Amino acid sequence: MKSFRKRHGSSMLFVTMLMVFGTSASFAQSTGGTIASRMIDSKALQNPGAENPRRKISVYLPPQYDQSGKRYPVIYYLHGFMGTDTISPNMKAILDQGISAGKIRPYILVIANQYTLYEGSFYSNSSLTGNWDDFTANELVAFMDNNFRTIARRESRGIAGHSMGGYGAFKIGMLHPEVFSSVYALSPGLLAFVKEFGPNSPSYRELQNIKTQEELKRSYYPKVLVAVARAWSPNPAKPPFYCDLPFTYEGEKLVVNQAVLEKWEQNMPVYMVDQYSDKLRKLTAIKMDWGRNDAPRFPIQIGMLSQRLENLGINHFAEEYIGDHGNKIWSKDGRVLHDLLPFFNDYLGFE
Repeated sequence: MKSFRKRHGSSMLFVTMLMVFGTSASFAQSTGGTIASRMIDSKALQNPGAENPRRKISVYLPPQYDQSGKRYPVIYYLHGFMGTDTISPNMKAILDQGISAGKIRPYILVIANQYTLYEGSFYSNSSLTGNWDDFTANELVAFMDNNFRTIARRESRGIAGHSMGGYGAFKIGMLHPEVFSSVYALSPGLLAFVKEFGPNSPSYRELQNIKTQEELKRSYYPKVLVAVARAWSPNPAKPPFYCDLPFTYEGEKLVVNQAVLEKWEQNMPVYMVDQYSDKLRKLTAIKMDWGRNDAPRFPIQIGMLSQRLENLGINHFAEEYIGDHGNKIWSKDGRVLHDLLPFFNDYLGFE
């Protein structure tokens, strides 16, 4: 009888533990955030370059959003080159963990699809591809404020992004401090003419030998150059890619197109910050980071930008970490969870 009771008691304890564990797991799942998808028919993105002005956005809504009735600050996250608005299960898990671990109070995060025919808008206004800056800073923000329970003021809006998105976050934040209060740029690209995008990069020579879109898609740096040129120096009279480049080659001789060079510099933050220093000073907080083992241009160009900001007396954070371009971004030991979300927790205005 004792043996039966012992076995029966152990079984009951095991079943009880399973029930408790199952209830806890179910509760943990139910307290996670949700992902909502919407479409925006953009007026700013009407264009002659065959880009689709109808854009999908993905919105992370915090746990209990539907039940709370509260309003939340918004992080506008800009994806990198070749990216889209997708919030993957892994990304959602990181966003959930940020709240559950107390890295950040409940918030909304939105990503808009800015993938183009040449795989990236560079978040810039273009007479060829559409006004992506206006779309992000005006239409997307207005859409979020009108359709979700946001805290509709600049103090509660942050802008962030990785790589091309880091470039876009810094530039749009700099141009629109009346819309966004804080900026976090993860490994921002194309800040200056250095290394892979400098005048002596083999990419310009390689691009001169590419004549079709199919050939271009098989490359990387030439494809980036075309996407940038369609944004910053479009030329509707120059097929097949309808853009001008700052550097070309005649044999081994470098040819500089000064007018195009100036157009590109007008869109590269290292050369822009002097003109927009007063706007940068209106931002509540700025942070940039980069991996020590990233491609050569990133530590150099971000260092150039940080030094220029320091020279202008513009407060900001600039941090190098041990990593490459993508291995410590959306991971459990990555920058989004441990640095980006706590940054916005400190500097955004919550209800």
